Amino acid sequence: MTSLQRAGGVAALAGAMVYVVGFTLMATMLNPGNTEAWGLAEKLAFVLERKTTFQLLNLFIYVFFGIVLVILTVVLHEHMKAKASVLMQIASSFGLIWAGLVIASGMVASVGLDAVAKLNAQDVAMAATAWPVIAAIQDGLGGGVEIAGGIWLLLVSAASLRTKTFPKLLDYLGLVVGLAGILTIAPMLRDLGAVFGVGQVFWFAAIGVLMLRGNGTQPVVPADARTS
Repeated sequence: MTSLQRAGGVAALAGAMVYVVGFTLMATMLNPGNTEAWGLAEKLAFVLERKTTFQLLNLFIYVFFGIVLVILTVVLHEHMKAKASVLMQIASSFGLIWAGLVIASGMVASVGLDAVAKLNAQDVAMAATAWPVIAAIQDGLGGGVEIAGGIWLLLVSAASLRTKTFPKLLDYLGLVVGLAGILTIAPMLRDLGAVFGVGQVFWFAAIGVLMLRGNGTQPVVPADARTS
């Protein structure tokens, strides 16, 4: 196993861990419960009371995830570029774009929360109005529409099918999950983001285990390179 392959495996497992930790915290200690009767001020107050926790979570699930995504994108590109050169060039471009978007999303959420907290100390109503705007910008970058990640996952899975890098069942899962991510571009299908997120937990975890075990993940080497 090469050090590059090991780094990719660790990055993939880290990506799966990010989703699990994020889902768990949002469903437990950061879950406000029934908020139907709440106004914008009450919702913002709940967030500001847990400001540090929300900021750390945003840095973890967006910025840290973006970093490990860059590593995994580069490793997968190196593994499959020989027999799927054009496909992997396009896929890796979208992978790096996605990484940049999620990192930017996390930074907007963190800096935006600081700005809203300062504004809230002066004018609660104005802060409650500003917070949804910042949240919308964050969602637009990488929290709500998953088209960049969906395209990356779909193309990587297609490349794997061509190069026989990973098991077909995992590739088919990647195609389905990637398509779900792409379809979040349509407002009426935005809920497919949950399918994209949950599906990626299994995909990232499986990719990580396979790469660390070295099962069928050796880089594809062209015939002329093998005989030279």
